[in-house]
Order: sequence, then C-alpha cells, then structure tokens
Amino acid sequence: MQKYGLDNIHNVVLLSHGGAGKTSLSEAMLFKAGAIKRLGKVDDGSSTSDYEPDEVKRQISINLSLLPCEWQGKKINIIDTPGYADFVGEMKAGMRVCESAIIVVCAASGVEVGTEQVWKYSEEAKMPRLIFINKMDRENADYIRTVEEIRSKLGNKCLPLQLAIGAQDSFEGVADLLTMKSYIGSDAKEGEMPSALQAQIDNYREKLIEAIAEIDDALIEKYLGGEEITPEELNTNLRKAILNGNIVPILAGSALENIGADRLLDAITEYLPLPREMKIALSGGPAEPSDTAPLAALVFKTTADPYVGKLTYFRVYNGVIKSNAQVWNSSEKAAERIGQLYMMRGKTQEPIEQVNAGDIGAVAKLNVTGTGDTLCTQDKPATITPITFPNPTYNEAVYPKTKTDVDKMGTALSRLAEEDPTLKVYRELGTNETILAGMGDTHLAVAADKMQRKFGVNVEMSTPKVPYRETITVTSKAEYKHKKQSGGHGQYGHVLLELEPLPERGDNEFADRIVGGSVPRNYIPAVEKGLHEAYQEGVLAGYPVVGVKTTLYDGSFHPVDSSEICFKIAGAQAFKKGINDGHPILLEPIMNLKVTVPSDLTGDIIGDLNTKRARVLGMNPEGDTNVIEATVPLAEIQRYAIDLKSMTQGRAIYSIEFDHYEEVPAQITQKIVAQKEAEKE
Repeated sequence: MQKYGLDNIHNVVLLSHGGAGKTSLSEAMLFKAGAIKRLGKVDDGSSTSDYEPDEVKRQISINLSLLPCEWQGKKINIIDTPGYADFVGEMKAGMRVCESAIIVVCAASGVEVGTEQVWKYSEEAKMPRLIFINKMDRENADYIRTVEEIRSKLGNKCLPLQLAIGAQDSFEGVADLLTMKSYIGSDAKEGEMPSALQAQIDNYREKLIEAIAEIDDALIEKYLGGEEITPEELNTNLRKAILNGNIVPILAGSALENIGADRLLDAITEYLPLPREMKIALSGGPAEPSDTAPLAALVFKTTADPYVGKLTYFRVYNGVIKSNAQVWNSSEKAAERIGQLYMMRGKTQEPIEQVNAGDIGAVAKLNVTGTGDTLCTQDKPATITPITFPNPTYNEAVYPKTKTDVDKMGTALSRLAEEDPTLKVYRELGTNETILAGMGDTHLAVAADKMQRKFGVNVEMSTPKVPYRETITVTSKAEYKHKKQSGGHGQYGHVLLELEPLPERGDNEFADRIVGGSVPRNYIPAVEKGLHEAYQEGVLAGYPVVGVKTTLYDGSFHPVDSSEICFKIAGAQAFKKGINDGHPILLEPIMNLKVTVPSDLTGDIIGDLNTKRARVLGMNPEGDTNVIEATVPLAEIQRYAIDLKSMTQGRAIYSIEFDHYEEVPAQITQKIVAQKEAEKE
C-alpha cells in the first residue's frame, strides 16, 4: 500500500440497528475495492469482519473490525461495529477514531430503535454522515417508504442523493440525482434515468438542490433567479453542507447482490471529511492535526490473545509512529517499546514500517498500555480525551466450575475487563460473590465463552444475591464485660456503648466520650477494631451493618488482665447487643432506571414497572420514543435486560445506576430472614 496521511485517508464507521447488514456491506465494499478476492458471507462465517468463533456461531458482530481498502487514490479505513446494543462499547470506540459515519438502514424494517440511538450518538459527536438503505432486494423492501420514515424520525436534513430502481426481486440499481444517470447491476453500468421514476426524480432533485443552494448566498440567488447551477458547484457545496451537518445524503443498494457499494465508496471519497479537516480532541482543548507535530495517538481497542499476546489498536492524530521505536504513555506515565507495527484487515495482519497522522494501525505485546491511553513523546507529552464508555447495566455472579478453574478465574476476568471497558469485575462484600457486570445477557454469555476458549477457564453464571444491608432505627445502649480467669493472667475488658442511627444511612461512625480514664486511651483503638469486625455481620440475616454511630462512653479495665484483644472482643459483643436492641431493619439497594422505549410500548413498560415496586418519576418524549425515569429496588430488576428485550422485541434500551438504600417492606424482610435461616440449617 502506498503512503497515506492527513490529506488522503477517510476513517469511516458503519453504524446501525442489529441486522441491517453492516458486515455484508463492508464485505461488498472490500470486494469492490479489490481488497479481497471473494465475497464472504455472514451466514457461513466467511466474512472478513466477523472472524471470531462467537461471531460465526451467533451470526452477529461482537467486536469492531478494521477493514482498510483503496479507492480513487485514497485509503478508506472502514470500521465495522456491532449493531447489537450489548456491544455498544465497541461501537463507541469505533466512532471515537473516525471523522465520519455511514448509518445503515434496512429497506424492509426501516428506522428501528438502534437506528435512532446511533443517530443520537452521531449528532452528539457532530459527525458528518451518509445513510445507506440496504437490503433493497429483500421482501417488503420499499425505498420511498423508508426515506420518508427516515425524514420523519431523523429529520428533514436527510435527503436522497439516489433513488432505487425497482425493489425486492426487481431491484436492479440506483438513479443518481446529481449526475442524472442510472447505475445498473453489480458492475454499475451507466445508463439513462428511468422514465418510470420521473415524478420522484423531479421532486427529490428539487429538494436536494434547494438544500444545497441554501448554504451559499451566491448560490441561493442563482437558484431563485432560475439560473442553472453547474454540477461542480452542486458537488462542492453538497460536500460543504455534509461537513457542516446541514445535509445527510441517502444512498441505496443491496450488499448481498453487491449493488450500490461502488457508488457508496465514491460518495465517501467525494463528500466525507479527511483527517486534516477535523480538529483533535486534546485535553488542553481542540487542536489542528499535523504530520510534523510531535506524536499523539489514541489507543481505542485492546484484544487479549493467549497465543499472540496483547494486540493494541491505535489511531495516530499527530506525527508518525514507527516500528521498533520508543514512545511515552502519558496516561500511565510510562515508556513503551513499540515492536513490529501492523495494518489490520479483519484478523489478517500486514507488517508495516510506520503509521502516519490520520491513519490507524496495531502493535502487539505492549506492557502497560490499555484502551483510552495516549501514546506520545516523553519530551512533548500530550493527552487525547479518552473514549467515554457507558456503565454496565446487567450483573451476574461468576463461579468457577472446578478446582483448577478457581486459580485461573481471577486472571481471565481481569484480562477480559482489560479487553472490554464495558465489562466490570468486582467482589460484592455483602454476599461474597464475584460479580461480572456488562451491557446485557448476551454480552456476559459471550464473555463466559471467551474465558473458556481463550483462557481455558470454565465458569457458571447465576443471578447475583442482592447486597442487602442492616441498620438500626432507634438509639440503644449496650454493655459487655469480657472476663475470663484460667490460672496465670486472666482476660478482662469492659465497655459501655451507645448506638444511634445516622439519618443518611451512610458509613458507620465511631466516637468516644471517655473521661477519667475508665478505659485507657491505648485500648480505645482496639474497641474500634472490634466494631469494624462486628459491622460485617448484622443480627437479622447476617448482612453488613451501615448507618450507625457508635460512641464508647464508659467501661473499666484491670491493670494486669486487660489487653487489646479483650477490649476488641468486648467492643464487638456490645455492638451486637446494641444492634438487637436498636429495632434492626433490612435495607435494600434502590436503583435509578432510565428506559428509552418506542411510544407505542410506553404503557406496557410502565405497567410492568408498577409490578416491580418501582416509583415512576417522570416521562420525557424524544421524537418517537419516550424516556421513562424511575427508582426501583435492585431485587426486582436483576433480569431486567431479558424482560425488556422480550417485552419490546429488543426495541427498548435502558441504563441503571445505584442511588441509595431504603427499608425493605416488612413482609419481604420476613421472607429474606426465613430464607437465611434455612440456608444456615
């Protein structure tokens, strides 16, 4: 491949709702550009992009894939991302290192909830984009219906640049509203505009030209004066309008029939921005990209492979990165040795000498570098704003299947979390479970498969236990005297404690009001230590205790028999008595829940939330969707990812975060306590 840089590279991310055909489209583009010799298919696992065993098995994209090709003297780095909401982290990473996006819409299903979601992300990122209506050969495909749905749901700035010629079995090509030519078949044979479409051609061409003219005063005068606008003026100003976000052109085709991919590649090189035209998001503020400036590169993906080791994908914004060089990781404040650099295409690696500004590459076996880190030079360090990943919404408890899995499980989990920033691993102290948190049940099922395949660790997953807490509701006093006499030195520690509930039910507090040395100062820390141990297990159901202020106000000691251990025991036992007398209650975690759901399903979702002890706080309409906000006990929504998917056929998404602890209703407390008793027995 010849050298490419800021002036002749396009970094383009493919986005869509799951199943719109991004991977098939990327395959058709690679084939058209001559980057691959045969057209692979998702169905038989032969596509360049979906090469992981999990992707082949499930027939969905799980990881982003880097797919470079050359077209019209330019390099196009296509990043194919998963459309499935569980793998939103990969999509966010792909978007972060691209200047522009292609949003793929299925001609039969139209605009789906995932389409609206990726549109929202692109709007927030102010990304210039194209829309490609795919699957024109499918049953029920209807180009005009889909265009009108796009315009009503995503906005009137979406305008057809092409019209589809035919549909379903009779789909044969596209008619271009600027060149006024038709392109038929997989070889895009040029021809006349079809007369059958004349009314639609006139209507949509008029709208397109008017929108292009509107962005330039001289052009709008020409247009209103009835003068002819030249094709060059139309093209130049359409590009301007796309870069400003004033127009989003709509194209059409069929990836499986390989119709329209070449016209899409033409549109990318003609209309989408080059790296030189987009600012870099540095932590010190936006900057102009430069190939002569000191190195600044962002790591956007890390894969852990048991054979190759770690593979790190990065995008160079400034300067150049060379094989066998030394770089500085400004995020970790550490030096990294760069070995052989690669250009990736799916799973194939092509060794290269260097990666220039504006381009994307990969390197193996970096020591400290992870996703989101900046690579630069030590004498001129830079920090690129890292990628913002969403918080996990779905948890499962992970248990090793056998003795041999116990030792390897921790390492495998941390390697997975390093590879995928939307996976989080933590230990839940209240229940002693290892929790794996991700974006949904499929996400975690894939993680478990990966652990088995990559690291040879077999695990079982189950719904986590709810991390309840215990607290008191009234002030109580308790006394405990620890006294033992068994020849020689005895044991003696005596404390009087006052326990009071803290209104915020936050962390426990400790204070002392000892006067006159009834408990010597050197024994007070031992009392506190005893309390810390007693906090771990409450008296109702053995859950940790929170929200209690304990004051040591009196006690006594023995000059010979007292010791730290005696006061530690006395403190712990007095605390347990005090909890018993303080009318203890169970507390449960209450979560903030946000559900984005199509308007027609809002009633079902609210009805379901009412059965889950939820408090609906409000509802905000956003286009054709509603955002429902509610607080709901964690115990009721442990499997919400699965419930929501089945209630809405995957058309709704949600986010969840911990808010506070609240008292468990009495009848539920009785059940939990009885269950704990049964477990003990």
